[in-house]
Amino acid sequence: MNQNLYQPINGEIIDIIDESPTIKSFVVVPEEEFRFATGQFVELTMPGEGEAPFTPSSSPAITDKMEISIMKAGRITALLHECEKGQKVGIRGPYGNGYPVDDFAGKEVYIIGGGVGLAPIRSLFLSLVERIKDFKSVVCRYGAKTPADFIYKNTLFDSWQKIEGVNIKLTVDQADGQWKDNVGVVTTICAKDDVDVKNAVVVICGPPIMMKFATMKMLEFGFKDSQIYLSMEKNMSCGIGKCGHCMLGKYYVCKDGPVFTYDQIKKYPNIWD
Repeated sequence: MNQNLYQPINGEIIDIIDESPTIKSFVVVPEEEFRFATGQFVELTMPGEGEAPFTPSSSPAITDKMEISIMKAGRITALLHECEKGQKVGIRGPYGNGYPVDDFAGKEVYIIGGGVGLAPIRSLFLSLVERIKDFKSVVCRYGAKTPADFIYKNTLFDSWQKIEGVNIKLTVDQADGQWKDNVGVVTTICAKDDVDVKNAVVVICGPPIMMKFATMKMLEFGFKDSQIYLSMEKNMSCGIGKCGHCMLGKYYVCKDGPVFTYDQIKKYPNIWD
């Protein structure tokens, strides 16, 4: 592993998967073994253009390649969306703190996500199902704007739902003629009896407004602030606490997060902005 925090290692994009109208997954092979913990992020570099932070969506158990799901939202992401197989990239990291999966053992894990927030959740989900017997259950509630906006369709709609110990429900804001499941924001498919609140943890990742209302719903259900884990990735830039763009109260999201409990950050203003 490269010990120079500023120097990326070389990598190559070997496959590109169209997940939705705005999101693509890139399969990247680093030139050397690369390890990360689920929930950590990397800086992906477009040579000569710049870099941006992304959370790998693949299992940390795979060290010879990684998948990174990217929404087209800015200059670097637009350039990445124009890439073809064989594109050379740089990989810097991994950085930050991920999900404390070992601490979840013996509990029910309640996962609530939406949009591109499914990327870090996919990595967590894969980490959990690889040792599914360590957890009481894995309960997933996912939302998207429309059926076309769901990512990981090949597994989300089929094989994941067949895993023993996993319970998945899906919803969309706007349905099409083929959609037979719930229509509404993701909190409309969340119920207090989904899990045993006293022996569960909640993981929430998605657009800030979704995270806000999902957190409020979990508090209504009786979850303690310390049981709610949030992936606060917005505004990260340099990845190593130098630029200050991602300060959240006393924390640097890139160094102290991006995973926080609600208890850690609830007192700071504008955490959902």
